[in-house]
Amino acid sequence: MSDLVAGGNRAMPDGALSIRVPGPFDLSVIVTGEDGRTAGDGDFVFFNQPAAPGARLRADTLTVEPARLRRGAAKVTVVVSPAEPGTPLAALPVPVMTVTGPGGGTLARFTPPRPTRETALLLAELYRRGTGWKLRALGQGYADGLAGVARDFGIEVVEEDGAAPPAAGAPGGPGPGGSVPHGRTPRVPAPRTPASGTHTSATPASATPASATPASATPASGTPASATPASATPASGTHTSATPASHRPGSAEADGLLALVNAERSRTGARPVTADPRLSAAARAHAADMAAHGRLGRESTAGTSLFQRITAGGYAYLTLAEHLVSGPRTPAEFMDYCLRGTELRTPVGDPVFVHLGVGHAVHAGSGDAFWTVVWAEPFTRAGLERAVADVLALTNAERRAAGLRPLAADARLGTAAQAHSADMAGRGFYSHTTPEGGEPWDRAAAAGAAHRGIGENIACGQRTPAEVVRGWMDSPGHRANILKPDFTHLGVGYATGGSAGTYWTQLFGAAG
Repeated sequence: MSDLVAGGNRAMPDGALSIRVPGPFDLSVIVTGEDGRTAGDGDFVFFNQPAAPGARLRADTLTVEPARLRRGAAKVTVVVSPAEPGTPLAALPVPVMTVTGPGGGTLARFTPPRPTRETALLLAELYRRGTGWKLRALGQGYADGLAGVARDFGIEVVEEDGAAPPAAGAPGGPGPGGSVPHGRTPRVPAPRTPASGTHTSATPASATPASATPASATPASGTPASATPASATPASGTHTSATPASHRPGSAEADGLLALVNAERSRTGARPVTADPRLSAAARAHAADMAAHGRLGRESTAGTSLFQRITAGGYAYLTLAEHLVSGPRTPAEFMDYCLRGTELRTPVGDPVFVHLGVGHAVHAGSGDAFWTVVWAEPFTRAGLERAVADVLALTNAERRAAGLRPLAADARLGTAAQAHSADMAGRGFYSHTTPEGGEPWDRAAAAGAAHRGIGENIACGQRTPAEVVRGWMDSPGHRANILKPDFTHLGVGYATGGSAGTYWTQLFGAAG
């Protein structure tokens, strides 16, 4: 997960993105084109108008699907305001934005500086960069609420009581006017539903030997579309140099943080972690790249992911967590930051992790510090077998809850599933179809599995068996495979590395 600071950005994967801000707030989005203008009041999604092409508001969560935005859309600005109009944001908890991807994995989090007089914040913006989309943290405040924000984006706001509109709160480019009623009407928040998409959850393939149907990803509309791998678009602009603050595994920053981490783990009863030079080298290189370009992200501007740096350096991991942070100047400040919340704190005390890698670099121009801290459990055959068994057990728990018989483990299906996960991680693709055109039923047959029917679920980016099975169950196509009565056997594959970090495969078989 990347913790962003104001001005920080990171590339987003293809598919639906969920943007959540819990608490006593209202979320809104404003869609604009390349010229910064709205095309009309339909570009404003808020509590009285909760949907537009590619954007949907439900309770405290906005779901944005960039590929389905209206024609010409180039930017989506996320706005947060108090649920009770006129309330200063300073009187409420600081809003915390969490962005999750198509498979439910956390992509980024942003906590803006505490507001003072402001009654609305431009929290972040999704913007088109080349053929992809990126997220930038903002934190710009407005003193005249959501109405002021809307006016600055060219939307004419009619107050419910007919009062004259207040002056705009911050600079903005006017656009074509519309008419949006800003007054509240009674409403019942719609239930939050999980995001769906084609990045971390490709819709399953199913086939019989007589009629093999290629795998496809099915969006909400039901129109088949091919599944695509995650991608990041390199940032453009002038790059400045970074001064690495950690030049060797025994640097002051790495040693200082290691001591603080192990002191905290001793307090919680977890065994100490040790610094691994391969992890440290990857972390230092990644931190230096982030500092050089002034951006947080799991991928470098050249498209190399942190996970690829780690595996290229010779470290094979089973489980991994990372902190990508800008701001703290010292190891003590970094630890203070990590201990603030449950999600940040979890890797610090998690007993599963035994190795640590620390990278710290400083932007030569601004002096901003960038940290890459990697927590890892090394790969073991026993660990892989445990993860595979957990996926099978969780899958069978879902089948039992639906009144279905459990699936039996099949070694041949497992061999094919494992090979496909390793292939996706190693060759950097994400699809049911290999670059040579191989399909799930081809892989099953090659492994010697003679089943009447074959189905496949794939996913990438999820860190645990529970997370990946939950993501599949939240996706109608994957859920259908898991709960298909005809299936009798299952093989599971899990591999690490690549651009997404983790790659999962379920290969289902129906008895003859």
